[in-house]
Amino acid sequence: MVPGKPIALMSWFGTDHTLPAILLNSHTDVVPVSASHWTKDPFSAEMDSDGRIYARGAQDMKCVGIGYLEAIRRLKASEFKPKRSIFLSFVPDEEIGGYEGMQLFVQTERFRSLNIGVALDEGIPSPFMEMFIFSQERAPWWIKITAHGVAGHGSGLPQGTAIEKLVREMFSYS
Repeated sequence: MVPGKPIALMSWFGTDHTLPAILLNSHTDVVPVSASHWTKDPFSAEMDSDGRIYARGAQDMKCVGIGYLEAIRRLKASEFKPKRSIFLSFVPDEEIGGYEGMQLFVQTERFRSLNIGVALDEGIPSPFMEMFIFSQERAPWWIKITAHGVAGHGSGLPQGTAIEKLVREMFSYS
């Protein structure tokens, strides 16, 4: 859309192209650095003994983008075929308003051709067994969802986790 501010768009086409698609959005830009406000070097990355990751942009919003990619990788590995097409977008300027990224992109014929029925954006990362979902101007909906299965762990990457089952059900809904 704008030189130096690329938008990355990934596609996983569903089996029924007539159904409205799902858009999973994240952003690649990060907030400016004021090193005096950091307890760790903002230009490095480290994990403490409790598994907490300290890295610029890790929570806002690289964790969401990586989560989308890992969920799709696992679903594809299990030979899951979504009914709806799923698109992932990575926009360049969310931290400064999105004026040269998503705002321009949604005005294009390319975006309209995606036939988006629902879009999920960043939300809030949670270290707990909860996922926060917001509508438009962060108006919370209080929905309780329970998924049973093994717990995931970053170093083990077990198959059949509770969240993997939940994601599969969300994407198979028609």
